[in-house]
Amino acid sequence: MILEPRGNMRRDGNMGIGEKLWHVSWSLVALISLVAGVGFFMLYSAADGSMSPWANKQIVRFAFGVGLMIAVALVDVRFWMRQAYLIYGVALFLLILVDLFGTIGMGAQRWINLGFVQIQPSEIMKIALVLALARYFHGASHEDVGRPLFLLPALGLVMLPAALVVVQPDLGTAILLILGSGATFFLAGVRLWKFGILIALGVGAIPIGWQFLREYQKNRVLTFLNPERDPLGAGYHITQSKIALGSGGLFGKGYMEGTQSQLNYLPEKHTDFIFTMFSEEFGMVGGLLLLVLYACLIAYGYAIALRSRSQFGRLVAMGITNIFFLYVFINIAMVMGLLPVVGVPLPLISYGGTAMLTLLFGFGLMIGVYVHRDVNMGRRGASDDV
Repeated sequence: MILEPRGNMRRDGNMGIGEKLWHVSWSLVALISLVAGVGFFMLYSAADGSMSPWANKQIVRFAFGVGLMIAVALVDVRFWMRQAYLIYGVALFLLILVDLFGTIGMGAQRWINLGFVQIQPSEIMKIALVLALARYFHGASHEDVGRPLFLLPALGLVMLPAALVVVQPDLGTAILLILGSGATFFLAGVRLWKFGILIALGVGAIPIGWQFLREYQKNRVLTFLNPERDPLGAGYHITQSKIALGSGGLFGKGYMEGTQSQLNYLPEKHTDFIFTMFSEEFGMVGGLLLLVLYACLIAYGYAIALRSRSQFGRLVAMGITNIFFLYVFINIAMVMGLLPVVGVPLPLISYGGTAMLTLLFGFGLMIGVYVHRDVNMGRRGASDDV
């Protein structure tokens, strides 16, 4: 599945640019481009057969993002380990700036306006947190991971940005940060009973947390538990989504022929509910084929992680793959009414600049782990401090 190198070419840190380019998994790059291509067609459909305002911008972002992805993949993975805490610190600083001076849109304060572009720091934090946790657990022994005091700084790395994201408010991203980090803790060797304690504490804190939710967030949860309670208000999105999914049938109504989406009954069809529009136009068969493409991308990620010699490389590749899986799972479960609507986009397909670029940056790290999979790595990111 993964492109193998020619002959006995090196896979250490002394490779030239040409050798590194040879080791890049171009089949993975092609698969990523294929999924993104599906997104371009759906954004064209969402705009009633027009490249603007979404498809053209998304194509430009993707082209830039692919260049960024390849550039990141060519950088020695030890560099990313040495800079992991710095990247985390920058992302945390941006999150604090958002809470103080961020741009408000759709009832949330999630963006920083740089004049020529808006960035969403919570998307950057998803990748930064993977890097920081991978560095923290790199080289840690089973005895280290078994000590509760050793885990406290790592928990702080997770809970601090999660709290800042909840304040924005962006409950979906906060859940992604916590779940993705939980998977990294597990992969680093943390015992299951410790997760049981944290889950029990989390469940016990639900009545307290409920008091701090915004009114629309409470409505989303109540609508999830009882979808019929407000079909023209809080339940409108999910009701229309279910109608569109069902009306698509087995093979769909055809490209740009979906009535719920093309007649604008389906809200946010270019972002959170784009899978609904896709399924209405291409049916259950089309939806399953898209899921197969996503499954292939996830399998690539885990295969790359298993082939890395370093703990840092394994945790980075698995961490990014876990985040990607959670994106897909939560979005599709959300539009099918299996989870509350929490505003999580469908990766590589939903319209959005920061989410697209940070995801491609993450894929660049993953490919970089594959390119440098045989690099020896010490605890501080050098090959001579083992």
